[in-house]
Amino acid sequence: MVARGIRELAAELRQLGRHITIETAGTISPEGIACDLASVSPKLANSTPDAETAGAAWTARHEKTRIQPEVLRAWTSMPDYQFKFVWSSPADTAEIETLIASIGIKIPPEKILLMPEGTDPAALRSREAELVDLCLQRGYRFCDRLHIRLFGNTRGT
Repeated sequence: MVARGIRELAAELRQLGRHITIETAGTISPEGIACDLASVSPKLANSTPDAETAGAAWTARHEKTRIQPEVLRAWTSMPDYQFKFVWSSPADTAEIETLIASIGIKIPPEKILLMPEGTDPAALRSREAELVDLCLQRGYRFCDRLHIRLFGNTRGT
């Protein structure tokens, strides 16, 4: 959503009859974007960078902007949408459910996708069973990180 010309590109693709999926953290309003599926991936607390590594200013900015319920609500007005979360522990479950409630409209559980956190197949496997059980209990959808399994933690995949 921050890329220069993204709205114009999406409009041109729409004119060509292409299906448009927008992947977004949900921090910028969808106003004016052509979109068939909004894949909204709000950043949970587990995504906050360490202040020593990333710098205090970046960490503070990330925390201040990562969750914006009114912008997330705007994304639900798209023709189709889903909320996709990177899940690393049971603590994330409560945060996800609090975040979904803060949007202020009922989000059907099948529109919530949970993806295990990890940068290698072993880390993904270590979270899979618990996450699949959670998805089955709550009616959420499990989302694998197939690109990690196939190509590793490689930029551009």
